[in-house]
Amino acid sequence: MRYLIMMAIILFSFNDASAQQRKLEKATFGNGCFWCTEAVFERLAGVTAVRSGYEGGAIANPSYDEVSSGITGHAEVIEVTYDPKVLTYEELLNVFWKTHDPTTLNRQGADVGTQYRSVIFYHNDTQKALAQKYKNELNKINAFGKPVVTAIDKAKTFYVAEKYHQDYFNNNKNQPYCRLVIQPKLEKLEKVFKGKLKPKP
Repeated sequence: MRYLIMMAIILFSFNDASAQQRKLEKATFGNGCFWCTEAVFERLAGVTAVRSGYEGGAIANPSYDEVSSGITGHAEVIEVTYDPKVLTYEELLNVFWKTHDPTTLNRQGADVGTQYRSVIFYHNDTQKALAQKYKNELNKINAFGKPVVTAIDKAKTFYVAEKYHQDYFNNNKNQPYCRLVIQPKLEKLEKVFKGKLKPKP
């Protein structure tokens, strides 16, 4: 009897954990160097995980050097896992468009190449419709003074980037790129989205 009760508790816990996991959703964005975008999105309340990687190219399991060459067609992207009850997809889109320049084709600042293109990889029809609607509205009001060139493509195979790219900013805060490029983005994030951020540790 005791054995059956223990098994029931284990099964209930497993099913409950699985149910919780199913409530999480994924979003995939490319908006320049993934060192920058990872640092931005992982600070949002409701985001449970951010992985840097590659998507949208022609070969399997590309390396950073291959993607950087521009010949594979992949973009540097982040895969965001989030709780839609805490943070909506519309709010993620808002952060996406306000933390990079979506009017420059295949370029973000000094980072140039198709791997740095502005792109949204949608995971379902709802994400596709919301992204397209938001993009249309930005262009309608000429929000950036120039047309938004962000591509909106169906999610393809996501390849996780090499380990040293993961959590890059937190592990390399004193590097010049982190201080000069990423830190200003985070400061802007704190001003514009202050109410949407996780508490500071």
